[in-house]
Amino acid sequence: MVGPPSSVSPSNRDLIVRLIAKNHLPAVYATLGFVPNGALISYGSDPANDYRRAAGYVDRVLKGEKPADLPVQAPTKYNLVINLKAAKALGVSIPPGLLAAADEVIE
Repeated sequence: MVGPPSSVSPSNRDLIVRLIAKNHLPAVYATLGFVPNGALISYGSDPANDYRRAAGYVDRVLKGEKPADLPVQAPTKYNLVINLKAAKALGVSIPPGLLAAADEVIE
């Protein structure tokens, strides 16, 4: 299962993770907050990096540029977080290459 980001997900994070685990489903989430709460994997943009980059846009608008004239940019930094405890509970083995690529591994 893939859990896309939404405005409802953070407030229901514990319930979502609990229901997914109860049904023994491996899930990948787009936001980091799910993995420390028991989710298997999250892979998504780094919010801190996104906010830092947004400051450049604010600066340009305050200097007089029109927001409609500014280019749309995709995130440049993504975080991969893996929860090995959740993997063990699900009976899922994480390939060594994926573990090596992870930004954070929760044991």
